[in-house]
Amino acid sequence: MINIMKYDEKNTEKIFARGAGVKDVSGAVSEIIKEVRENGDKALKAYCEKFDGATLKDFAVSEKELREAVAATPKKFLRILKQAAKNIERFHTRQKRTGFALKKKDGTIIGQKITPIEKVGLYVPGGTAAYPSTVLMNAIPARIAGSNRIVVVTPPNKEGKINPAILAAAFVAGVTEIYKVGGAQAIAALAYGTETIPKVDKIVGPGNAFVAEAKKQVFGAVNIDMIAGPSEILVVADGKSNAEFVAADLLSQAEHDKMASAVLVTDSEDLAVKVQAEIEKQLPALKRCEIARASIDGNGKIIIAKSIEQAIEISNALAPEHLELCVDEPFKYLDAVKNAGSVFLGRNCPEALGDYFAGPNHTLPTVGTARFSSPLSVDDFIKKTQFTYYTKDALDKVADKIAYFAEKEGLTAHAKSTTIRSKK
Repeated sequence: MINIMKYDEKNTEKIFARGAGVKDVSGAVSEIIKEVRENGDKALKAYCEKFDGATLKDFAVSEKELREAVAATPKKFLRILKQAAKNIERFHTRQKRTGFALKKKDGTIIGQKITPIEKVGLYVPGGTAAYPSTVLMNAIPARIAGSNRIVVVTPPNKEGKINPAILAAAFVAGVTEIYKVGGAQAIAALAYGTETIPKVDKIVGPGNAFVAEAKKQVFGAVNIDMIAGPSEILVVADGKSNAEFVAADLLSQAEHDKMASAVLVTDSEDLAVKVQAEIEKQLPALKRCEIARASIDGNGKIIIAKSIEQAIEISNALAPEHLELCVDEPFKYLDAVKNAGSVFLGRNCPEALGDYFAGPNHTLPTVGTARFSSPLSVDDFIKKTQFTYYTKDALDKVADKIAYFAEKEGLTAHAKSTTIRSKK
C-alpha cells in the first residue's frame, strides 16, 4: 500500500528519497560492448539468440516486412498514429533554429550556423512492452532537424519479428532503416558499427538498465541524449481533485516498471486517504498489476503539504520527469515550477496525453536531472558552429589588445599570431 506522510522540514530524508538504485550492470555491459566491437554481426547474432531467443539470418527489416506490418495494422490505429504524428510535428517544428550573423561597419562578421547531425540512431524498447510512441517522439524531431540517416534498432521476438505497431509507427514517421537488435549490443553496434549496422553520430531513446549503461559507456565515441532512469510522475493536487482520477494517473506510471516512482503531494489529508484507497481498488484490474504493485509499494508515496505553494516547492526539490498540477488555476502556478521535465496543467490533462498524442516530447529527464536537463527536442539533432571574419583593418585595431591578453596567460605564440599580421 502506498505510504502517506506529512511534510516535515526538519526531516526531509524520507520525503526526498528515491527508490533503490538499479543493479550495477557495468561489467556485463562492458563485456558486451567489447564483443560487438571485436566480432560485429557474429556477436550480435549470438546475443540475439541468448537474450531474445531468436535466430536471425539478417538484421535488417525488409521493405516487404514493413509493408506487411502496415497492411496488418488496424486502420483505426493507423489514423491515430497519423494524428499523433501531426501533433508532434506541429510542436517540434516551432523548435527549429536558424543561424545568425552579426555585422559591424568595420567589416567584421561573427555568427553561428546550424547543421543537422547526419546519422542518428534511435533505440526503441521492445521487452516487457512495445512503444510505437517512442518511434514518433524520436524520429519526427530528427527528421525536422534535417538528419539524413535515421536508424532504428529494436529487439525482435522469438520468431525474429518486430512488433508490427513499431513498424507501423516507423512508416508513419518516415523511417525505413530498421534493425532487429536490442539491448546493450544494439547500442554498441550503433556506436562502433558492424558489417550490417552503420555507425551513427548520436544515439537517443530510452531503455532498460543495460541500455542506459551502454549509452553511458559509449558516450564520447558518439553523443547521446541522456541517461534515462525509471519513469516518474508527481501529482500536485488540491482537496477539490477527484481521487479516482489522481489514483489512475499515479498508476499510469507505476505500470511502466517496478522501479517507477508515483508521488502525490497534496494540501488535503482527506484526498490523501481517498487516493490511497482508490489505488488499492484500481490496482487488481490492471493488466500489469504485478509491476504496478511493486512500484507503488516500493517507490510510491503521498506527501501532505501545508499548501499548494509548499507542494510545488517539494516538487521542485524532487524535479520529477512528469508533473501534473491538478488545481483550478494551473497557469497561476506555472511560473513557480522550476524543475520538471513536462508539466500537465489542470484536472483534465492526464500524463498519458503527453505520452501519446498532445505533441510535446515524452522522452524526458528522470531521477532529478530535470534540475539541469531538458526534454528531447529538435535541438538534440543539430550542431551549432560559430564563425568569425575580420578585415585587416579590423584586426589591426585590436591586435595589441589580443596580444596583451594572450601574454597574460603566458601564451606568446598566440600573441605573435595576431601582431605578426598587424601594422607596426
